[in-house]
Amino acid sequence: MNPASPTTSPVSPVFAGHGHVTFLGAGPGDPGLLTLRAVEALAGADVLIAEPEVLEVVRGHARAGVSTPELTVVDEASTTAGVPVLRDAANLVMEAARGGRRVVRAVTGDPGLDGNAGTEMLACAAEGIPFEVVPGVATAVGVPAYAGVPLRDAHGTDVRFVDARTADDRCWAEVGASDGTVVVSTSLDAVAAAAGELVAAGRKPDTPLTVTIGGTTTRQRTWTATLGTIAQVFKQGKVLPSPEGHRPVIAVVGERSAPAQRDQLSWFESKPLFGWRVLVPRTKEQAASLSDQLRSYGAVPHEVPTIAVEPPRTPQQMERAVKGLVTGRYEWIAFTSVNAVKAVREKFEEYGLDARAFAGIKVAAVGEQTAAALVDFGVKPDLVPSGEQSAAGLLEDWPPYDPVFDPIDRVFLPRADIATETLVAGLIELGWEVDDVTAYRTVRASPPPADTREAIKGGGFDAVLFTSSSTVRNLVGIAGKPHNVTVIACIGPATAKTAEEHGLRVDVLSPEPSVHKLAEALAEFGLRRREAALEAGDPVTRPSERRPGARRRRTT
Repeated sequence: MNPASPTTSPVSPVFAGHGHVTFLGAGPGDPGLLTLRAVEALAGADVLIAEPEVLEVVRGHARAGVSTPELTVVDEASTTAGVPVLRDAANLVMEAARGGRRVVRAVTGDPGLDGNAGTEMLACAAEGIPFEVVPGVATAVGVPAYAGVPLRDAHGTDVRFVDARTADDRCWAEVGASDGTVVVSTSLDAVAAAAGELVAAGRKPDTPLTVTIGGTTTRQRTWTATLGTIAQVFKQGKVLPSPEGHRPVIAVVGERSAPAQRDQLSWFESKPLFGWRVLVPRTKEQAASLSDQLRSYGAVPHEVPTIAVEPPRTPQQMERAVKGLVTGRYEWIAFTSVNAVKAVREKFEEYGLDARAFAGIKVAAVGEQTAAALVDFGVKPDLVPSGEQSAAGLLEDWPPYDPVFDPIDRVFLPRADIATETLVAGLIELGWEVDDVTAYRTVRASPPPADTREAIKGGGFDAVLFTSSSTVRNLVGIAGKPHNVTVIACIGPATAKTAEEHGLRVDVLSPEPSVHKLAEALAEFGLRRREAALEAGDPVTRPSERRPGARRRRTT
């Protein structure tokens, strides 16, 4: 048994007449940087008061129905300066805590290093409201790590943190006189001014400098220069003037930010699909694991359902089959999709049944995802294809009916209304009787929002993954044909043929009929493309940046 965390207790932290406040650091932007304690605290919150920048990072870990009072900007002038003054967060926190509620106050980065959480903690202490602090990854620490810029080395160089918006002449003089690493929090359009302050305070103009915007997210961009050349780099790269000029950045000044070192340590921005917007045209449930895999390659997945799943028009056939399953009518049940598992599970729940009803019945799954859905249901499949994950692959491993060893000769096959007859015909040839039952219908989904349709047709997506011929037909039907700069990746030859019939150029073909192998093949394509650009001395760009009128962003 693992020892309990000293911050947790089986006793509720809510005392009589008082609430409890957790000041929580949500990190710089990457949702994966939330700590285990942060996730635990969010799950128990009654009220979630989060800065707008991290609301989406933390909201997914809060329970359904949690109250999320909005922090609104009340000072227009400060918005222009990039330092929005929010509605008094302390009052919102105190109001909820006085009502005996469990409050999570989520801030960007770390509560002790980013923002003004200390003021709110003092307000809680003054009223005797219990609170705790859950540290987070500070922006000034996390962003350089993602930019490939270590702040210290074996020599233990001094590290100074400076907020350029509040730094006075004394502060600049101290860091200017130091030869240590300086981490400056500022805005994009104020970087050159901060560099000028450091040079004026004594730093050499040729001191290396990195500037990172959107740190720890797939919007991250980093420029390398020196204190004396950063203004010119921004001008030549047409970085400024820009509507993004007010956005916060982290600048690291010192030898550890030298370009030669960063070329070796830039692990995040060198991911094979970094920043690529990838269209995933599947149902939302099916897209989840695929989207997670794409994120691991640095991509930004955009899920667009092309197929909606609905119950069969006449449910009686499915009802009879499920009753037959319970009464011993079948020797086997074969699942050919995650949706088939879901349809049977829903019918079980309707009748008050659970996985125990599969006792004595052999279970087959067409592939790994379907098998995983069965395991989640509490059923371990007896047969999963050892080769190709398809109906043909399933038949390769399916045993022929043997009247000596098989007391029952019937197979229950719950499937879609548009499924092919391959499996049915193959099972009959092996001597089995098959109850071929429509468990669900697949229909074309509603069109996506107008901006998504425009991005598809206008080249706003870098790649699209087609996982079946129907996803090709349905996407083109509801949203139009992807732009010719978009990389087209298909799960197999049949899907590729359908794509070509719709006038699409197929760039990537999965070596196996697996969505995860398809994502892997796209990542390998992106990596080759990146390496070719670097070898040629060209900037690394995304496919969408090649379309007419697209702004080319150069990262030096």
